[in-house]
Amino acid sequence: MGFDHIVIGAGAAGCVVAARLSEDPDRRVLLIEAGGHNRRLSVKAPAAFASQFDTKLDWAYRTEPEEHLAGRELFHPRGRLLGGCSSMNAMMYVRGSAHDFDSWEAGGATGWSAEDVLPFFVRSEDNEDLRDRYHGQGGPLHVQTVRDPDPVTLATVEACAQAGITRRDDINGEHQDGVALTQVNVRDGVRHDTATAFLGPARRRPNLEILTGALVHRVVLRGGRAVAVELSDRRNRIRQIEASGDIVLCAGAFGTPEVLQRSGIGPAEHLRAVGIAPAVDLPAVGHHLMDHPFQFVNVELDERTPGLFGIEHPRNVARWLATRKGPLTTNVGEGLAFIRTDPSLPAADVELVIAPIYFWEHGRGQHPRPAFSIGLSLVAPESRGSVLVSSGDPTQKARVRLNLLSQGSEVDAIVRAIQRTREIVAQPALDGIRGPEINPGPWTADDGSLRGFIRHTAQHTYHPACSARIGSPEEGACDPELRVHGVEGLRIGDASAMPTVTRGNTHAPTIMIGERCADFIRRGASAEQVREARPAATTA
Repeated sequence: MGFDHIVIGAGAAGCVVAARLSEDPDRRVLLIEAGGHNRRLSVKAPAAFASQFDTKLDWAYRTEPEEHLAGRELFHPRGRLLGGCSSMNAMMYVRGSAHDFDSWEAGGATGWSAEDVLPFFVRSEDNEDLRDRYHGQGGPLHVQTVRDPDPVTLATVEACAQAGITRRDDINGEHQDGVALTQVNVRDGVRHDTATAFLGPARRRPNLEILTGALVHRVVLRGGRAVAVELSDRRNRIRQIEASGDIVLCAGAFGTPEVLQRSGIGPAEHLRAVGIAPAVDLPAVGHHLMDHPFQFVNVELDERTPGLFGIEHPRNVARWLATRKGPLTTNVGEGLAFIRTDPSLPAADVELVIAPIYFWEHGRGQHPRPAFSIGLSLVAPESRGSVLVSSGDPTQKARVRLNLLSQGSEVDAIVRAIQRTREIVAQPALDGIRGPEINPGPWTADDGSLRGFIRHTAQHTYHPACSARIGSPEEGACDPELRVHGVEGLRIGDASAMPTVTRGNTHAPTIMIGERCADFIRRGASAEQVREARPAATTA
């Protein structure tokens, strides 16, 4: 049997696209994933997300030495399993600011304003707690406000309010600025990733096939049209699978530009230099990469209020296995605050992630005593990086440069955010709980050393985007309906298509992009019209 549509990548967006397209029983859909299943306990237990880093579930990218981060190579995990990063992240459901989407539209992404995208957020949602025009019930994706937050989290949220940050019930509604308990994709104490939410109900459909353990080499072009996908399967056999309709790239902000470039779609000069024959010259493919710089402030806790210290104790594991309750149900980042470090800004520029546990070096850092952390994510960055392949070999990862903190103004904002965080930590709500600051610590009190500390320790927030973005052929990879410039039958349906990265965690807007991509395809032509336009596909 041939396929009408092929979706490359079963991550946060790919599961959405495949599930939505297969709702039409006349459309034959193939979903391709390089990894395997998402049924592991490390996926299902919310608090265990960091244990997946640098395992077989992770693409485990390393950046090139980062010029503005003291030459460090940064570790960057990306999910390699059904659900992708939605099966590996901290489950924070954050849509972004209305300013983000209105800016997209103002910049040429017609139809992507805040009001345009809101129905697609609502359609996905099954929100257990919030019922208004901004939220939906009955959608595939379960959303709830974090249950049983740790007392340290509650005290820190109160400290934010005492420091003048508006308390909110919802940072995904009319206002983003403020502090609230986190909305999370957790259901009955278990992660609710897109593989579970969208793909789970769709798997029984006879018109949907899921191929795992398959590494995509390239999209095959013929006469200016995307006609097939070349891949190697679990047995290392190279196959070409054709599609009569759209092929959709959902391989993520690193994987999507990689596949495009290996297919000859990208900056022609670079492709020639690495031995790939250019088919379509799109200079922006692999460029304009954005991520949020991330800086942590860690503070010791009084041992009588330990937060999540010792969360991995066997009794907690046993409790979760038996009841799906207890500390392992936490997403760790239990509270969020959005602030403007400069009151003249049009929207929040920093997201504070409140976690009642020490967090450093992607969770690998250790501290001998209880501590809590406030992560400072710069959600309005200016820096742009790149994702560029070094050959046509699909087993070689692209060279990634985040180029974080290339602008001095970004460091200025983080300095202001640290100062604001210290004001929060000093509030009465944390009296009797807080101890000394660990990172940055008192030795970075002066401005110069604090800036040096930031450049030597800042990380990213796991939010790469914009590397195959909506824009003109000179400045982007696809048009506002996510169609790749210069190629018929090829679309982009993931975070790489964002014109600029949203203010906040990118999981929710990535799902929204998947929803919109499927909607564009279904409105564009019926399955029958697709087949009439081109001979039926074959599988080789």
